[in-house]
Amino acid sequence: MIAIETHNLTRYYGALRAVDHLDLTIENEIFGLLGPNGSGKTTTVLMLTTLLRPSEGTASICGYDVLTKGTEVRKHISYVPQDMAVDIKLTGRENVLFYADLYGVDNPKDRTDEALGIMELSDRADDLTKTYSGGMRRRLELAQALVHEPDVVFLDEPTLGLDVAARKKIWEHIRSLKKTGMTVFVTTHYMDEADRYCDRVGIISSGRITALGSPPALKARLMKDVVTISVEGECSSLQEPVIEGTEYLGCTGSDLSFTAENGREALPLLADALGRSGIRIRQMSLREPTLDDVFLQVVGQQEETPGFNEQKFRIMLRRRR
Repeated sequence: MIAIETHNLTRYYGALRAVDHLDLTIENEIFGLLGPNGSGKTTTVLMLTTLLRPSEGTASICGYDVLTKGTEVRKHISYVPQDMAVDIKLTGRENVLFYADLYGVDNPKDRTDEALGIMELSDRADDLTKTYSGGMRRRLELAQALVHEPDVVFLDEPTLGLDVAARKKIWEHIRSLKKTGMTVFVTTHYMDEADRYCDRVGIISSGRITALGSPPALKARLMKDVVTISVEGECSSLQEPVIEGTEYLGCTGSDLSFTAENGREALPLLADALGRSGIRIRQMSLREPTLDDVFLQVVGQQEETPGFNEQKFRIMLRRRR
């Protein structure tokens, strides 16, 4: 069954086209939407969750159109925003039970206990949420999202600001959701997480999908070694190096990245060319490509665009209420 489908999905903010004729088909999988700030990620999620009207095109969730069947769509989805959405003055159980009542869940107490158990929070269910760690609060949000047994779960930066152990635990739970038949739509800036856990990823830039596929398939597109050269100072101030037999991927901090058909042969050539340009090299390394390299190749070093301001949007919603 197709869980999410879009055709020419577009959203304007005045003259700015934040999402540009997006075509997606997503089934039972963990799908990651990647892109720089202002690329259209949040705008896409808000349209798919009925919180924002598309300017053009169509989108459907489980066969229900987001514009004409919004009520039905909301019965089949959950959305966990980037900002924490738990009430710290309530216990974990009270937070989840509140969502169960909002959704009109049959046997809300039983479903609350079940959702808390899935997220391994049963032993802390009656503690005030203000005593929870960041990772526990994020798991509580997932329990809230699961209480009505949705078909599609949208997670906006689910591990942002968490430590390594908490991030791993969250992803263990996300993977378990897929096994139950749920479709999980994730936005994240953590390329290593998308590489390891997502079945497919779409890279969005200036509102358009510029790469789409499984992480191994996207990495295979490079078909080259990656050479990283650490230089003294910030590499962003350097003129783009042009060296025969290599392709310049970009720079991060003081690291310059290149691809080459044969990395071992390219290393001395790169060192010589950069040295003759007066650039002082601190370290050089050779490795296979990662999703970060794919991201750099298809998105490049473009500056962030203003894009969609989710905080201002939520303030506007509160004022309208």
